[in-house]
Amino acid sequence: MGGGSVRIGTSGWVYPPWRGVFYPKGVTQKRELAYLSNQVTSIEINGSFYALQRPESYQKWRDETPDGFVFSVKGPRFITHMKRLKDADLTLANFFASGVLALGAKLGPVLWQLPENFKYEPPVLEAFFKALPRTSTAAASVARGHDSRLDGRAWTETDADRPLRYALEVRNPEFKRPEFEALAREHGVAVVIADTAGRWPRFDEVTADFVYVRLHGDEELYTSGYTSDALDRWAAKVKKWRKSADVYVYFDNDVKAHAPRDALSLIERL
Repeated sequence: MGGGSVRIGTSGWVYPPWRGVFYPKGVTQKRELAYLSNQVTSIEINGSFYALQRPESYQKWRDETPDGFVFSVKGPRFITHMKRLKDADLTLANFFASGVLALGAKLGPVLWQLPENFKYEPPVLEAFFKALPRTSTAAASVARGHDSRLDGRAWTETDADRPLRYALEVRNPEFKRPEFEALAREHGVAVVIADTAGRWPRFDEVTADFVYVRLHGDEELYTSGYTSDALDRWAAKVKKWRKSADVYVYFDNDVKAHAPRDALSLIERL
């Protein structure tokens, strides 16, 4: 059968409420990633959003997961929320030098999530999209431009030359315009299809050679699980998309351990 690959998982894996509910008693915190990654096919690393991680963390995550597993990496809020995509040459250098490339073949898309008060600014977006390295070799070269904060803890190599993919999640209604989708398509950036219980704008256009879906909750943001009917509808969408693109789906309704169960239910349907 032709078509794209499908990856389904959760946004992160370290959630105390999952312990004893999804993670069985006896699975220690150190073994949670190994346990989850043997049941889902991808996971979003979201610690990278809050702070630059270290190369040894990425190496550990790479080594604790099965062959063929893929991580998405959430880009730092320093870039999206504080710098607001500006000064990308240095901020991207530090991000890529922090160890992302140590994931090797397990590095999937990089996700950029813009804050709700970030309005549509075409020149800023265009400059940022142009600054993104499109291969792991180019990213290693960018990483070598890191500043002194990463001296002695930088990872600036790649084991092979692979294409890099980027997804952008926007949360301001100003982005609901054809010009934005055209700009994303021109640069091969996937506009995230986010289900946010109606809180933020919903996009359904495919703007890259892959589709990136984030499911934050069916009726209540981050909290509610997905009904059987809702999962059937998402499964039908994924089947349609995968005819022509790779598909990544992440459940972020983590409050009551719905995310891993919903991910497993969607995997079953596919």
